[in-house]
Amino acid sequence: MPRLISERGRHTSWLVWLAAIVCAILAIVVIITGIVVLAIYLIYQPRMPYIKVADAQLKNLGYDQSGLLEIEMALKLVAENDNTKVHAIFSDQSFILQFHGIDVAELRADPFDVVKNSSFNLNYLFQSSPIPLDEVAMETMDMALKRGVIPFDLNGQARTRWRVGIFLSLMFWAHLSCQLHFFWPNGSTINLDCSSKSH
Repeated sequence: MPRLISERGRHTSWLVWLAAIVCAILAIVVIITGIVVLAIYLIYQPRMPYIKVADAQLKNLGYDQSGLLEIEMALKLVAENDNTKVHAIFSDQSFILQFHGIDVAELRADPFDVVKNSSFNLNYLFQSSPIPLDEVAMETMDMALKRGVIPFDLNGQARTRWRVGIFLSLMFWAHLSCQLHFFWPNGSTINLDCSSKSH
């Protein structure tokens, strides 16, 4: 005859109880953290600071048939902080101006703060030393001069950091990558639209 085996003596292992308690605590921590982050976001409504080119002027352009390029340019970069409750810190700024992949100038700045809901201007006025162009770049410059539109590439980045609440600190890189077109011979920009802000 089959015998019934009693389950009365069997108990749940303490490891199972420990794992259940740990999982419950983790779930509570995750829920509380989500509520806190959501509350901070609703209160501060953080916005990512960004950098844009507000103005550019090609003041002088020297170019001869030997392929030497020399320019004088004025650039106005603006660091924008649209956050209404916190200030932002910009650091590690480095921007390279190029013509057809050839470095023309490097633009840097010391770290600076931008107060809440404000902006900070970075004004650059520089003159390059004579830069030798390769054959392809010379052909590009010849065509640009014939069209009357001189293109330059501006690439670089800046580190942005701002605090949301007491404990939460956000940090991102603001990247610039755009082409500046100058009408020559007056040196004004054409359709200037250069910003690290996401569209």
